[in-house]
Amino acid sequence: MAFQLVSDYQARGDQAQAIEKLVKSIDAGNRHQTLLGVTGSGKTFTMANVIQRIGKPALIMSHNKTLAAQLYSEFKNFFPNNAVEYFVSYFDYYQPEAYIPRTDTYIEKDSSINDEIERLRLSSMGSLLTREDVIVVASVSCIYGLGSPEDYEGMMVPVWVGQQIGRDELLESLVALLFERNDIAFGRGKFRVRGDVVEVHPAYLDETAIRVEFFGDEVDRISSIDTLTGAVIDRMDKHTFFPAKQFVTPGDKMKKAMVEIRKEADERVAQFESEGKLIEAQRLRMRTDYDLEMMREMGFCQGIENYSRHLTGRPPGARPYTLLDFFPEGFLTLIDESHVSIPQIGGMYEGDRSRKTVLVEHGFRLPSALDNRPLRFDEFMQMTHQRLYVSATPGPFEVVNSRPDNPRYIPVKGRGDDRGFTHIDFKKLKIEPSPSSESVADFDVRKPGRPLIAEQIIRPTGLLDPVVKMRPLKGQIDETIELCRQRVEIGERVLVTTLTKKTAEDLTEYLQGTGLKVRYIHADVDAVERVEILRQLRAAEFDILVGINLLREGLDLPEVSLVCILDADKEGFLRNETSLIQTAGRAARHVNGECVLFCDVVTDSIQRLLDVTDYRREKQIDHNEQHGITPQSVKRAVQESLQLYSNQRAKADQMSRSLVSDDEEEYNKVRVIAELEGEMRDAAAKLEFERAAHLRDQIAKLKGGETKAPAAKKKVSYRRGKRA
Repeated sequence: MAFQLVSDYQARGDQAQAIEKLVKSIDAGNRHQTLLGVTGSGKTFTMANVIQRIGKPALIMSHNKTLAAQLYSEFKNFFPNNAVEYFVSYFDYYQPEAYIPRTDTYIEKDSSINDEIERLRLSSMGSLLTREDVIVVASVSCIYGLGSPEDYEGMMVPVWVGQQIGRDELLESLVALLFERNDIAFGRGKFRVRGDVVEVHPAYLDETAIRVEFFGDEVDRISSIDTLTGAVIDRMDKHTFFPAKQFVTPGDKMKKAMVEIRKEADERVAQFESEGKLIEAQRLRMRTDYDLEMMREMGFCQGIENYSRHLTGRPPGARPYTLLDFFPEGFLTLIDESHVSIPQIGGMYEGDRSRKTVLVEHGFRLPSALDNRPLRFDEFMQMTHQRLYVSATPGPFEVVNSRPDNPRYIPVKGRGDDRGFTHIDFKKLKIEPSPSSESVADFDVRKPGRPLIAEQIIRPTGLLDPVVKMRPLKGQIDETIELCRQRVEIGERVLVTTLTKKTAEDLTEYLQGTGLKVRYIHADVDAVERVEILRQLRAAEFDILVGINLLREGLDLPEVSLVCILDADKEGFLRNETSLIQTAGRAARHVNGECVLFCDVVTDSIQRLLDVTDYRREKQIDHNEQHGITPQSVKRAVQESLQLYSNQRAKADQMSRSLVSDDEEEYNKVRVIAELEGEMRDAAAKLEFERAAHLRDQIAKLKGGETKAPAAKKKVSYRRGKRA
């Protein structure tokens, strides 16, 4: 089935030329192309048009779950008749296994799996094996180890009307797919039997089960049913059952794997004993014996993924199977916010290996556990044939490799780093924006020397890039106060960025003393509280937000008209070209958008910001004048409060009154925890991860012994990453 883009929108501004350039480049076989799209220019719509025109299965990668969920929702709306899937880490909470030799501390793996996200992951795997019109929106989780696609596909069980198969034979096949029989609690990944009727709830379906009715040893009827009422939804001629878990291994492979695991364990124990490491030898022997016994009796064990190399039959050092192996050859990869996502992809392997190396050296894991890992960056590049990088500030890696005359990617070396995202001097590369007069018909995708960067800087709303002004460092606080007062008087909001957490906190306290309504936000502020702070800013509960590095990509605040960047000439990560452009872009959704830089020296990064802003504004103004467009501020409804503090506390008080008798001073913790866990699962099912995380924290506190009714909340301050 072809990709069917359904939208009321039409390509506007310079979206059409960007789409044509990218499609032409991909059709020509180029492996790298970049979409340089400014904030609010409709990059997602452009990506959807490229996918439709190319007609290949697509992987869209984002650097965090929240943005991935937003993209998933948007592409679901764009492609309602195609398979749009969501593949992110399925842990609500994850504590990896680790060992700290200095303090002799072993940290056992602990996790909480989100059933709804696991269902979506299984749905992604099934769609990729059975359909061609698939779009998967994924986080970096897609480069981590997964079961073999050959094993997964080989264990699928097709059933059709008229098939000669006994009921017991089908039941045995379902058990091999890791389904569990439960005639009472019927849920995902389970089946129940009533005479000649077998009802199966596939793990990849939500509220739909499959009913298979037999007449002797023949399949008589197949129906999809509602899991709650049992009512028939539809009659089916056939259905294919996929495994209930992501990691499945055929029985013969499991037996061979257990032999290899025993062999490796014996060799490793003998090595430890020869080196006089008797504790490590005993530790490894006990762990391996227990795991093998569990695998023999139950078919799985805790941490079975550490034996994945043996279970899949891969040689030592071979790359793991990942979601990318489930894609057909020649799929298209789109990397959103590539200036962040590319370094994230490149950094996963080393961090994972350093942790597991310590476990292997001290006898907690076999050396083969090192092969349960994410892909290395070079492996990722080899598996993704054609890539489209999407960002308002493409990094050096994207810029260099988007040259049409480069058949392969070029690792940008520096400081011993060969993953391709170290600093590059843009002036030496002489990379200039392509001229606005260049037409699509004249565009030569094979023209040597020019990076293929399709610019998209005209916003459908007609909004311009914010005006950039410079002010001296002397008196920057007083100047900031005055600028803030001017904006507050006309009902607009302000962002102020500092260099340190303490500066942000102290500045907030000082501004509050002048009568302004101010809050701060930084990494020590709880993730759920951050969402609430941003909501309150949009709702005008306060007017000024002070931050450090969080006020950048992905932050959508249409009410903000002014961004003040303090100490803008302190060249570094927080004041480099990318940071300045991304931070200034937070004011690009308001018609009065303005960015004020406090500096005494015009650094290279500041000059680049000024040049880029002037170039973009000139093109935007020309376009608006030619088409008679009047810029208008973006208007978007303020989301509902997550009710984190006063509302959550009121809810907790109400819950305690409903669950505790009048003369009872303590909570009935079991019942409170049960209700909160139910709410947490509901929130996770709706992809409301921030609310689910907050509920998880509340449950952890209750389990930790907080049984008394909540007292008045004390003020909490944060210093240097520790809670005081």
